[in-house]
Amino acid sequence: MEEENTEQRSSAAEKAAEVEEAYRKGEEKVKALEEDPPKNLEDWPDDHAKYVTFGGPDGGHSYEEGPESKLGPSGLRHLPDGSVEIDGEKVDDPSQYKGDPIPGGPTDPNATDPASSGSDEPASASDEA
Repeated sequence: MEEENTEQRSSAAEKAAEVEEAYRKGEEKVKALEEDPPKNLEDWPDDHAKYVTFGGPDGGHSYEEGPESKLGPSGLRHLPDGSVEIDGEKVDDPSQYKGDPIPGGPTDPNATDPASSGSDEPASASDEA
């Protein structure tokens, strides 16, 4: 019985070491992305690195002091009417601060309509009325 417990602890220790190594590699990968963050969602990591916080753990620096500032201004707000403001002031060209729609998301013109009966055809403007 004692030998079985020792094997279980050894196996758990090995698993913990594997997880720690995967996290360390993920941190390195995200750290490398901080210099030039990807523009497209598909270009972000899909391995263990996707669970690592961009810019490091919270609390080490402010948004403006860290690599997060490369993602855009912290005071940027998208308003319901389609306008955009930064630090309370509306910008002249809101399209300058809008990215491409997320594939399959609510603003993707090629997304399927979830209300339809499982059809793979894109939702049309007449379907939304």
